[in-house]
Amino acid sequence: MKTSQMKPSRLVMALLAAGAIGGAGATAVIGGVSMAATAPAATASFQTISPSTPPNFAQITRDYGPAVVNISVSGTRKVSAEDMDPFAQFFGQFPGGRGQMPSREVPMRGEGSGFIVSSDGIILTNAHVVQDAKEVTVKLTDRREFKAKVLGSDPQTDVAVIKIDAKNLPVVKVGDVNQLQVGEWVLAIGSPYGLENTATAGIVSAKGRSLPDDTSVPFIQTDVAVNPGNSGGPLFNDRGEVVGINSQIYSRTGGFQGLSFSIPIDVAYKIKNQILEHGKVRHARLGVTVQEVNQDLADSFKLDSPTGALVSSVEKGSAAAKAGLQPGDVVREIDGKTIVSSGDLASTITLASPGEKIKLDIWRNGAHKELVATLGGVPADKTQASAGDQEVQRGQLGLALRPLSPQEQQAAGAEGLLIERSIGPAAKAGIEAGDVLLSLNGVPVHNVGQVKEALSKAGKTVALLVQRGEDKIFVPVQIG
Repeated sequence: MKTSQMKPSRLVMALLAAGAIGGAGATAVIGGVSMAATAPAATASFQTISPSTPPNFAQITRDYGPAVVNISVSGTRKVSAEDMDPFAQFFGQFPGGRGQMPSREVPMRGEGSGFIVSSDGIILTNAHVVQDAKEVTVKLTDRREFKAKVLGSDPQTDVAVIKIDAKNLPVVKVGDVNQLQVGEWVLAIGSPYGLENTATAGIVSAKGRSLPDDTSVPFIQTDVAVNPGNSGGPLFNDRGEVVGINSQIYSRTGGFQGLSFSIPIDVAYKIKNQILEHGKVRHARLGVTVQEVNQDLADSFKLDSPTGALVSSVEKGSAAAKAGLQPGDVVREIDGKTIVSSGDLASTITLASPGEKIKLDIWRNGAHKELVATLGGVPADKTQASAGDQEVQRGQLGLALRPLSPQEQQAAGAEGLLIERSIGPAAKAGIEAGDVLLSLNGVPVHNVGQVKEALSKAGKTVALLVQRGEDKIFVPVQIG
């Protein structure tokens, strides 16, 4: 699991609580459309309350708590010598040292939460809860346990759908995220640290929050106390309707510090419906790199406010290129929806459908201009590969790379390849989207061909030199 010590730059952490790893001890994994459930839920009546009075959380918990489940997972994961031996990174490079230790599979166990959305056993949870799981067990509040099947998961939005073989189960009621307001009371139910059916309450702190590495999800931010093990559990509004899936916390310690983030339920249902109908998820792709508009940029572009998404590069042959988008354009609206920040554009595009046509209101040369783009698609289970965004898969390295644009190269002050996406071993080693790959095993790389050539000569471990901000670091990645 990743802790803040292993990766200090990433403070947003997943909420899966892990058990013993390889017998070595315990560790913690840190890491609107209104839609009715398909089966009747227990009828509940709620009295009108003033904004200053907390809702009847006891009634909500009684009525819908039975639809919240505890999820236990077990499986195996690969660990490197560095994972098993903290001194391996120091002695492994020298003759006669303790290096060359092969990676091996070790047992993995963990716990999370979920909630029943269909009386025939369909359950929503987080993708990271069931990741790498070979066995998934669901426990109900009446103490019954079932083996669950993972129907599908989408790491990009961190949503997964699992199913148990049961009938006439209690279900939650789903609410309308568009009606949720900042300052409104909300309730979380889940299994923090394995403590089943724990209820905690707070208020909505913000909506549409973009987080580092998770720009495809417009998170609901709350001050509801959630901790490892709450992952996948429901977030209820004051009427007992689910409005989100508890997913992440912002923490310097690994525990709750007043900032928690939930996936909006309309996003989760969109993913759920794709999984149930097609068995997979497809996200749309525009093909641009964007950045925030600050006040200085707004002044230079003669914008009335520092809002929108500034296009810094456009991929050749992409939907954006075909629509006529250019570097220097500022996207202000998509289909009438205001784009306040670059994260708004990313989440809007990712949650659209491939082939969908969108109308872009952009700011170019001091004037508004409208463009129409037909969105491309991103494969659900692998990184997008195109002329400007190529995937390197040898040994399951898991990087999507593209050359730096002139502007990006100038900003980085270095030559290399931009890492647009990191999955698999690269992600586990700590490589992040936005890093710049400078060399592989000491060989400078300026194009994907050079990376592939270097990989063909590499062993089971490769040393990547990456630049992150102003820092350059070597990261060992196990690919064997």
